[in-house]
Amino acid sequence: MIAGVVLAAGSGTRMGTPKAGLILDGQRLIDRAVRALADGGCASVYAVMRDDHTATDAISVINHDADSGMRSSLVLGVAVASDADAIVVHLVDLPGIGETAVRAVIEAWTPGRIAVGRIGGRRVHPIVMAPELWLQAADVAEPDEGARRFLAAHPELIDEIEVAGSPRDLDTPADLAAYEKELKGKP
Repeated sequence: MIAGVVLAAGSGTRMGTPKAGLILDGQRLIDRAVRALADGGCASVYAVMRDDHTATDAISVINHDADSGMRSSLVLGVAVASDADAIVVHLVDLPGIGETAVRAVIEAWTPGRIAVGRIGGRRVHPIVMAPELWLQAADVAEPDEGARRFLAAHPELIDEIEVAGSPRDLDTPADLAAYEKELKGKP
């Protein structure tokens, strides 16, 4: 069984508001990320959120210590999904990473390994690994980090999977406006 976890508890300091509730192309970012995980093959999806948000079509997990950083959300997400064979972690501010990317990374994952999406030579989410590896990643992460440090220390475990989508993350209002403009420019 593969579980999906969306990390969506950030305060959105640079954005000026928490990103989970932002609307892009008529849909909240949290709902886009949840849908990508569910449609991409996750049997269950958990959304780690601030206490003033909820997710549609996912199990909301409230991070009461969200301001302490991403690591706290990662730990909560892994804890609630720990009975899965593998956990797919996705970030709420990557709307260009959809179900196709999730499915490709899940299909490429093998036990004992780490499957990481890649677009144009750049590593991106989603990332798939077993719960025990996610716990090891959280153990070495700084407060506002996820798996970056762990991945750097264990390149021998990583399988990079070329995926479709856009690696653009939405950190500022200008990022959001540029992405919206890209969406409208597409047929």
